[in-house]
Amino acid sequence: MKPTLFVLAAGMGSRYGGLKQLDGVGPNGETIMDYSIYDSIRCGFGKLIFVIRKEFEDDFRSIIVSKYENHIPVEVVFQSISDLPEGFTCPPGRTKPWGTNHAVMMGKGVIHEPFAVINADDFYGLNSFQALGNALTAASGKKNEYCMVGFRVGNTMSESGSVARGVCETNREGYLTTVVERTAIERIEGKIQFTDDNGLTHVIADHTPVSMNMWGFTPEYFDYSEAYFKDFLRANLDNPKSEFFIPLMVNYLINKHVAQVKVLDTTSKWFGITYAADRQSVVEKIRMLIDAGEYPIRLF
Repeated sequence: MKPTLFVLAAGMGSRYGGLKQLDGVGPNGETIMDYSIYDSIRCGFGKLIFVIRKEFEDDFRSIIVSKYENHIPVEVVFQSISDLPEGFTCPPGRTKPWGTNHAVMMGKGVIHEPFAVINADDFYGLNSFQALGNALTAASGKKNEYCMVGFRVGNTMSESGSVARGVCETNREGYLTTVVERTAIERIEGKIQFTDDNGLTHVIADHTPVSMNMWGFTPEYFDYSEAYFKDFLRANLDNPKSEFFIPLMVNYLINKHVAQVKVLDTTSKWFGITYAADRQSVVEKIRMLIDAGEYPIRLF
């Protein structure tokens, strides 16, 4: 059974000021997301699912989904802050979505096979999709054997400023033991470093794995998420800034010894538009990949 690609795009409209302004960085107006989907198709993924906000459905289907329909089966699901388990009601005045793992939960009704989760606006690269596609194909019929692509932190830096990354720790077998969000990671005098909550500076090696929100799961993950989301809401319902993030769920499953997560190494270099100044660099990097023969001039 071919794995499914699940693209988190519910924040797309707010970040880009409307879907019509999706930033074209390729030579024919291709978005970063177009390159991810192209890579996933050539790495054997068999279905494409988007999670979006309902109010963008018409524009999304006409502008985005129509591009892919002749290349791969596509479905759209919706994330809403009012979509909560029975017995819970969204507090009045809350506008913030419930986070990335809440978005993942919206796929339960349409995903019945191993699946990858990615961000819509990150460039992950062919090698990362190859690693993830192979792992998910091997996971068919299994349970509680998850994976994530661990990018080497030195391959994820912005030239325009510091970045936040989920720094991963693994055991000897290469399984994830924890993901800790670190802010203000930057390269200073050739060394990558960050400052912790106590103000102490730590240097980390270029090959240290970090999470760029590129995960692989099997369908029982939805049931675990639904159960733990209730616990999360009991503790955080009235906190307007609380979010149910994927690393929170993953850390919970690891700590409870319910599942294990293999960290997959990749030689791919991540890039994205963290700062406005990054855009031109992204355009140039994609052009270099096209010139090197890794992508055609026109994807779809």
